[in-house]
Amino acid sequence: MNYPKIGIRPTIDGRQGGVREVLEEQTMAMAKKTKELIETSLFYMDGTPVQCFLPKQTIGGFSDASLVDDEFAQNNVVATLTVTPCWCYGTETLDLRPNTFKAIWGFNGTERPGAVYLAAAMSGYAQKGIPAYKIYGSDVKDNDDQSIPEDVQEKILLFARASIAAGEMKNKSYVNIGSSSMGIAGSQINQAFFEKYLGMQIEYVDMTELLRRMHLNIFDPEEYQKLRDWIASNCQEGIDINKGKTFSEVILNSRTIPEKEQWDFIAKQTLIVRDILFGNPVLAELGWKEEAKGRNALSGGFQGQRQWTDWLPNGDFMEAIFASTFDWNGAKQPIAFATENDTCNAAAMLFGTLLTNKAPIFSDVRTYWSPESVQRITGHTLKGKAQNGFIHLLNSGASALDGNGGSTDITGKATMKEFWNMSEEDIRACLEKTKWCRANYEYFRGGGFSSQYHLQAELPITLIRLNIVDGVGPTLQIAEGYSCQLPEDVHTILNERTDQTWPTIWFAPNLGEAGFEDVYTMMNHWGSNHGASVHGHIGAELITLASMLRIPVALHNVPKEKIFRPHAFSGFGTKELESADFLACQTYGPFYK
Repeated sequence: MNYPKIGIRPTIDGRQGGVREVLEEQTMAMAKKTKELIETSLFYMDGTPVQCFLPKQTIGGFSDASLVDDEFAQNNVVATLTVTPCWCYGTETLDLRPNTFKAIWGFNGTERPGAVYLAAAMSGYAQKGIPAYKIYGSDVKDNDDQSIPEDVQEKILLFARASIAAGEMKNKSYVNIGSSSMGIAGSQINQAFFEKYLGMQIEYVDMTELLRRMHLNIFDPEEYQKLRDWIASNCQEGIDINKGKTFSEVILNSRTIPEKEQWDFIAKQTLIVRDILFGNPVLAELGWKEEAKGRNALSGGFQGQRQWTDWLPNGDFMEAIFASTFDWNGAKQPIAFATENDTCNAAAMLFGTLLTNKAPIFSDVRTYWSPESVQRITGHTLKGKAQNGFIHLLNSGASALDGNGGSTDITGKATMKEFWNMSEEDIRACLEKTKWCRANYEYFRGGGFSSQYHLQAELPITLIRLNIVDGVGPTLQIAEGYSCQLPEDVHTILNERTDQTWPTIWFAPNLGEAGFEDVYTMMNHWGSNHGASVHGHIGAELITLASMLRIPVALHNVPKEKIFRPHAFSGFGTKELESADFLACQTYGPFYK
């Protein structure tokens, strides 16, 4: 596989006759250390260590630079990191190719002015309209110190992680299955956003394609049986809230798949959509060569409601298992796959899973619970992370199963993991903590099953939303915080006030930053009814990625000292960073314009 790579550019003072020769070993050592740091710290979505491309020569002028840049173009280098311990010849040594993300680390030492070159190069990039990232250590180091300072490491990895995330999106597709769901604006796909900002193709598939493949048996019959057996053995059914209810004739007459056959239908649906996204060589063996190719997808979404769910089983199982780090074949790469085809939330899911390699959790940003409301209804006084109130993250069964906290770390505490770290015990625990409740027929006339779980642990979580604002374009919202563990009786009282057959996470954002004065204010600013959450605090990574793609961040609670954007953004102002971010993104425009 031709993975996107980080190109390391060892840049040097080009003066021969005693200057360049003395610096060759030090410069290449600096580049090799940088390469080692990235390759031992970061991973692609499939678990493979990230690859860097290091040329055999240093870069002392444009002749060297052009040769190296040609090598990079042939090796899928999506971002370049220039490193130097010394003065170099400014614009003659820069990476000026328009289709790579760019950063420079200039060594902060007094013997040779690497930091002076860094400043000059940033000036050149700003004048040429190329936003580049400035990596400058806070402490002066000795000339023979080959270690990478901790603050420099942090910025190198921020840049590299965001660059690889952007590189993995390029030339992949978002598979749009169906159309607009229930008038949700996010499910009315903005093709220009995916193409110009993410470098992705949009593939349109009508939901009737699923029925065609079912009717013609365009799926692997052996894998279907394997999946069906796995469901029978691992997917425990929960409550049926339809029991005892009286439904109208409209609802009773709408269901076309008998209840006893619904898991059969759901299993076929899941296999077929996976094959549409990624292809399946078995289909070619069955005579379906076109269908075997798939759509080269990285992400997708399923409309479902209501043209599908009014008469056919819902897609909740399919959506939940796609987003999880495991399925019937064991541990696997999670897929940013959106319920209700909310394409904006799919983008948020995609950003989160690309930056963490962990499962993205799709949720309604449902309800703000104040301490006073909780006290009034349950008699309980909130404490700990929940003391200032929290937000009920809830969705109709499509949230990744990792969200129930079944995985554990080496101390036995709940966590969420990359798929390659998921053990059989982790997978089994996630399945045991999940029940599959028969769909509420008032919402889903065609039936189906929704996953039900409750995250009963205090975990660091980042909640993300991508919005499209007319006249502005895409904007990003980021809320770092924690899941809250409530007493079981309190959870039950609050949870049963809504549909209890769905997954629940009680989320408390970190407070103190502008827009996060309290939980209500954060909820009031949120741009949609949906959000995507991932394990860990990755607000800084999201801000760096957004600046690469020229997406301004409209709301975040990341401390100022952690923000890492291109140095040229400071030319748009340093007092009002949010305004400067918006103006810079508007000025430079989308990366793939």
